[in-house]
Order: sequence, then C-alpha cells, then structure tokens
Amino acid sequence: MKVKFFLVFFLIQYVPFQAQEGFRFLSNQTKTEVPFQLINNLIFITMEVNGIPLNFLLDSGVEETILFSLDEKKELNLYNVEKVLLRGLGSEESVEGLKSTNNNLFVNGLVANKQLFYIILDQKFNLSSHIGIPVNGIIGAPFFRNNLVEINYIKKKLVITKPSAKYLQKLEKKFTKIPITIENAKPYLTAKLKIDSIVKEAKMLIDIGNSDAIWVFQNPTVGIKVPTKHFDDFLGKGFSGDIEGKRAKINEVQLADFNFKTPVVAFPDSSSLKHVRMVPNRVGSVGAEIFRRFKVVFDYQNQNMYLKKNHTFKSHFKYNRSGIEIEQNGLRWVQEYIKLENNQLVSYANSGQQIAKSFNDFQYKFELKPNYFISNIRKKSAAEKKGLLVGDEILSIDDVSVYKYTLQKVLSLFMVEEDKQITIVVLREGKELKFTFKLENEL
Repeated sequence: MKVKFFLVFFLIQYVPFQAQEGFRFLSNQTKTEVPFQLINNLIFITMEVNGIPLNFLLDSGVEETILFSLDEKKELNLYNVEKVLLRGLGSEESVEGLKSTNNNLFVNGLVANKQLFYIILDQKFNLSSHIGIPVNGIIGAPFFRNNLVEINYIKKKLVITKPSAKYLQKLEKKFTKIPITIENAKPYLTAKLKIDSIVKEAKMLIDIGNSDAIWVFQNPTVGIKVPTKHFDDFLGKGFSGDIEGKRAKINEVQLADFNFKTPVVAFPDSSSLKHVRMVPNRVGSVGAEIFRRFKVVFDYQNQNMYLKKNHTFKSHFKYNRSGIEIEQNGLRWVQEYIKLENNQLVSYANSGQQIAKSFNDFQYKFELKPNYFISNIRKKSAAEKKGLLVGDEILSIDDVSVYKYTLQKVLSLFMVEEDKQITIVVLREGKELKFTFKLENEL
C-alpha cells in the first residue's frame, strides 16, 4: 500500500437506491479536463454543489454521492431533505443522517441534475483531518456513468470524453482492454490471485477510493486464508467504525497481462464487513496503489476498462512500518525568521572609495501551521513497544519540525523500503518526550 488511512466504504440501508443521471456536457463540447489533487494515492476534485464549491473524493467503489463536514458551508442549500439511517463499513451500528434530492452538480463544462445526496451529520466523520485538506464529500457512480473517464495519475488530471467509435479505436491501439461488469453501479473485474500454493480467479471491486493495493476477504473453504507471516493491523476508519484486519504479502496478483509480485494485501476482519452488501462471488477489491501505476480509462457503457503502464509501474509495494496513524487537528502559531541581506555602501577614509558590503539581518514572522497527533497505534508495533501513545502530539521527526511537512509527507517518512532508525519527539501532558526505534520489515 502507499498509505493506510481513513478508508471509506458505504452502504445506505433502509433507503431504496435510486439510479441517478450521470454528467452531461453543457454545450457542443465533447471533451474536458479536470485537474485533481493526488494525496495518498487518492483523487480529490472541486465541484459546485447547487452553486457552492466543495471538495470531493472520486471513488469508483461507491454508488451514492455523500456529503459531510458542511458546518463551514452555511450558504449551501439542499433540497427535499428528510431523515434516514446510514450504515457502512466498520463494526458499529447505524446512525442518523439526511437524504436530499433534486440537487445539481457542475464541474468544468459538465453538469448533473436531479442528484440524490446522503448527508452524514456525525462530526466524528472527518476525512479532512486524515487527508490534510478540506474534504466535503465523495462522488461515485454518477461521475462515470455517461462518459469515458481517463485518469492520468502522473499529470494529475482527469480527461472526460463523450463516447465515440473513433476514440474507442484509438484506445484499443494504445491500451490494454479489460472487460468489467457494472453491478449496483460499481465496476468489477476478474483478477488472478496466488496465495501460497493456491491460485484463484477472483471477482474484485475496482476501487480507486481505497488507497491500498489489494483487499481480500478471508474464506478458508475456498482456499483464501491469511498467509502465515502477517500482522494484525488497523486498516482504517469506515462510516460505521474502525476497520481491523491483518496485513500480509501474497505471491502474486495478475490483471490481464499485468503481473505484480509480492504485493502487500489487507485482509479485513469479518466483523468489519458485516454491514456491507456484497455482490455474489466477490473476493475483494483492487485499490489505487495498483491503479496509480497506469493511465486508466473507464468505459461504463461498454463495460470495459483500459490500462496503460506509466513510469511508476515497477515501484515497490510499501507499508507503514512505524505502526503509527496520524491525523491533522487544529493549527498553532509558529515563529519563523527570514534572513535579510542588505547591501550598504561603506566609505574608506584613506582611499576615498566606497565599497558595497553585505550585512545580514533577520525579520521574524508568525504563521499558522498544522498540528499532528497520533490517532492510532498498531498493536505490537515498534512504536507501541517504545511507549508512544494515542493522543501524543508529534513535534519533530529526525530533528525536523513536522509543521514544515504536509500530512502526506509525514506519513511517507514511515513508508521505507529498508530498515531505518527514526527519532520522534512528542508533546504529552505538557512534556516533550523523545523516542528512537527502528522501522523494521515485519513481512
């Protein structure tokens, strides 16, 4: 996996699903581009909801459009609002939310009308603190339904194209075409998994909203079980609570002609899946740690996906060796100084010459910087053994103040390929504490 964090999967219960219109072009355009932010393998785009800009996670693994963290968007109007019960991935029970119909979405020349939204009211559901930017929602099936959607992970842009025979012919010449099925508005493909001596064809959800490489559901009766070498892990947070499971390497994953050796795979516990509505014969999910290695094109109407390798294809599969999960929570004032260099003319009495000479001066400034806290620690991890605790505020890593880093950069410091010693300074109950430990490979 690239990073392990707030993985979100949903199931709306007690409310019948209503197929929604997809996006259509407003004018005679047949193509548009949408820039995105790529954070922890995940795609974030800005769209207008009833005229108000909001940030969305683009997620092929959801059929509904979901809104949350709207407390700072007082000007947003939602239509035909009623109360519903919401439930999703995780072990907790359903909670109260809202349903809203007849809404409008707009992005770069594309519009979707009569949209159904589900609104999460629980303030504990806060994707922003785990990403490092404001996130207000998740957009799924409606974004992919009508048009061809190309994801360029390297250039960080989406290219949305109106379907045409000419464009499809071009894709078939340059890309590898993979048949998919669309079930309950979600895409599925067939992969081949090799786990120990077992080789199995597996029906997998195509889930670009999952930052991991592969998720596999344990089923010993058909030979799908966790490899002997594994560790228990906190896989993330779903709408209905924490997602626990195990993490291991398997021998191989094959998608069409593309082979991935020894990928890091998550095996969620059955208790985390009990509320999830599964399609028949589903074995797991293929996530963004796989798809970021390609240029990807979705063609929902013809039930195909197109893949073309990019330069990251052979990059190693890594995981968080520290066992520490981090969230951004609040801001602090930080004093920094700026070095100023002033050139002044200095006169020398004997020669009468004036020579430019440099003098250094400093100007102080104060800036708001993010606070980073430990939100979860993996059991039996190096961090737990050394005494780090949930709630500790991280001040520095290897003598560098973490406020200088984005959240993604902080997490990347734990994703190393080789064993490495690391030193973390935290603030706990007003005292600074230092911890040094080794980031060792547990797989």
